[in-house]
Amino acid sequence: MAYILWSKFLNHNPADPTWINRDRFILSNGHASALLYSILHLAGYDISLEDIKNFRQWESKTPGHPEYNLSSGIEMTTGPLGQGFAHGIGMAIAERWLAERYNQPNFNIIDHNTYAIVSDGDLQEGVAPKQLQ
Repeated sequence: MAYILWSKFLNHNPADPTWINRDRFILSNGHASALLYSILHLAGYDISLEDIKNFRQWESKTPGHPEYNLSSGIEMTTGPLGQGFAHGIGMAIAERWLAERYNQPNFNIIDHNTYAIVSDGDLQEGVAPKQLQ
């Protein structure tokens, strides 16, 4: 599912990972970060096979939970379950606000999407139901 999302649907550019109008991807259950690092490698981001072999090693580019600004393509640091879910909602709200403020008729400056993979554990944490209200 993640590979199809990244290869067929996400609008992103590994050569410009901070492009303002890129789609955002959040892996809320950060303990599954090996999936994210593998996808980033396959998508052409600056994650090598050697980096993946050093998964969860001290000072590696591939720690046990994704860390924002440590490797390109990572949108946020995730740790506690539910955190990525809540941040994803915030990012989507921010996108809508920016689009309403800056888009012009027939000229969309902001038209990116926010995608998240969340686990059942994410949805059972207190922060998730509060965000859905």
